[in-house]
Amino acid sequence: MRLCIAEKPSVALEIARVLGANTRRDGYYEGNNYVVSWTYGHLCTLKDPGDYTPAWKRWDMRCLPMIPPRFGIKLIEEEHCMRQFRVLEALIAKADEVINCGDAGQEGELIQRWVMQKARCQCPVKRLWISSLTEEAIREGFHRLRDASAYQRLYEAGLARAIGDWLLGMNVTRLYSLRFGGPGRVLSIGRVQTPTLALIVRRQREIEAFRPEPYWELKTVYRDVTFTASRGRFAKKEEGEALLRAIEGQPFTVTDIAKKKGREAPPKLFDLTSLQVECNRRFSLSAEETLRLIQTLYEKKVTTYPRVDTTYLSEDLHPKVSGILKGMTDYAALTAPLTAAPIAKNKRVFDNKKVTDHHAIIPTGTAAPAGLSADERRVYDLVARRFIAAFYPDCEVSTTTVTGASAEVDFKATGRQILKPGWRTVFEREGSKKEEKAEEEEAEAVLPAFQKGESGPHQPSLVEKQTTPPKPYTEATLLRAMETAGRFVDDEALREAMKENGIGRPSTRANIIKTLLKRDYIRRERKHLVATPTGVSLIDTIHEELLKSPELTGQWERKLRGIEQGSYEASAFLTELKEMVARIVR
Repeated sequence: MRLCIAEKPSVALEIARVLGANTRRDGYYEGNNYVVSWTYGHLCTLKDPGDYTPAWKRWDMRCLPMIPPRFGIKLIEEEHCMRQFRVLEALIAKADEVINCGDAGQEGELIQRWVMQKARCQCPVKRLWISSLTEEAIREGFHRLRDASAYQRLYEAGLARAIGDWLLGMNVTRLYSLRFGGPGRVLSIGRVQTPTLALIVRRQREIEAFRPEPYWELKTVYRDVTFTASRGRFAKKEEGEALLRAIEGQPFTVTDIAKKKGREAPPKLFDLTSLQVECNRRFSLSAEETLRLIQTLYEKKVTTYPRVDTTYLSEDLHPKVSGILKGMTDYAALTAPLTAAPIAKNKRVFDNKKVTDHHAIIPTGTAAPAGLSADERRVYDLVARRFIAAFYPDCEVSTTTVTGASAEVDFKATGRQILKPGWRTVFEREGSKKEEKAEEEEAEAVLPAFQKGESGPHQPSLVEKQTTPPKPYTEATLLRAMETAGRFVDDEALREAMKENGIGRPSTRANIIKTLLKRDYIRRERKHLVATPTGVSLIDTIHEELLKSPELTGQWERKLRGIEQGSYEASAFLTELKEMVARIVR
């Protein structure tokens, strides 16, 4: 008997249907020499401190640091978890082979391995690795099952992450609670949670310390076009006024007209973080809500595996793209021009070097999605249009820069015109927000036809403005900051390169934000995330910079990725963390 273990009942049902295991039993399906069962996410967890020695049950400074000689796991003491584990334990004892059908990622690997360890699995274990739950993907996956040993590094990375979080969280939370918390007050500190809170507190401090300063800009209107003085800002009003007086009553002369044609490539496909950012920006959906929605779409077989950190597709998907596009019948008007000719194999989309476990989030294209909620439909529409746009031509633009002068004061105005919309055609019917539309219209203003040397009257003015403080984080900007370890990066290629040093994983960032909210370290103020007095006080209390450094946490993430890829050892990572914990306690 071949036993398949999925991560949740809904996924087990899909696999059972494909395998022909159609008889429902208590906790599993069976048929066609297969048994398909499931976990409920985590059934096992690392042992609590008191499970190692009675002395560690008490919160006592003399017991720190708590570093078990060997970490162990235990069942989660909830009735439904214990009941399902007993089912799995009995099935594993009778199985000729176990097929790990857990979520195809680091955490999914850890969940299944712990269950098999706890059940003392002795039979051979294979691994199912799929990126969508369509019948075709499941059948393909079962044709290319691999031995579990091929994913040993993935398991070691997940285990190192869990142990590292235990070491730091258990020890430092107790340390700071006992030292600074007062009676009954717990100061929760975590490897990813605390640097994320520190980012928010730091930004808040910058905003509070900000003092607006006035500055002046010299502008003039000529032929209904606003030109700005090339001198830039004036810190002193007198300087601007002197130039204003010099040009008043003087003619404005166009000195040069420069036209430059350019191309804009389509936006990259979605990884989880960029999808969460876009959903927060467009629809005010939280990172957690977006993850829940895209996970549902995956389980409904309309999009691929969501917990990914790449914006590329593997090259073996290239022959399937045309079929996926044809299957997206709701978007036939947009896909028809693409499917009429062979799909180009563009390096911006297909790159095996940029894909590890999974490719970017894309539609499966197997059927037009039906029965989706309004939010599910909006998220699906984003993914679908981004996928279609990836295969459209570049958008061709023309940028015109007109320079002029009045009494030897230089001015400049810039206009932008879309010559061929290319991929922008895909997004024309989306109905963006009013302010976004206004920004687009301003950015794409077409200048009238000017002639070099023409001259005429103009209306100069000195405009007073004020410097503005940094903006508070939204979930979108915080996710980007976590992705780049707190550095502001707008360039797509550079951001891609910095992902290895990001704080947390794409799949865990939403939960980190949720935890900070739940513990009242941060709160929502409309779209903004603001640190509470409790959160600010906690960051002020933590004197050890290592605990709140986004850069250091980013380095740890890179090492965990190195464990997964075989370039770094889990033992070295854990030794480093144990030494750090001991040093902090001392």
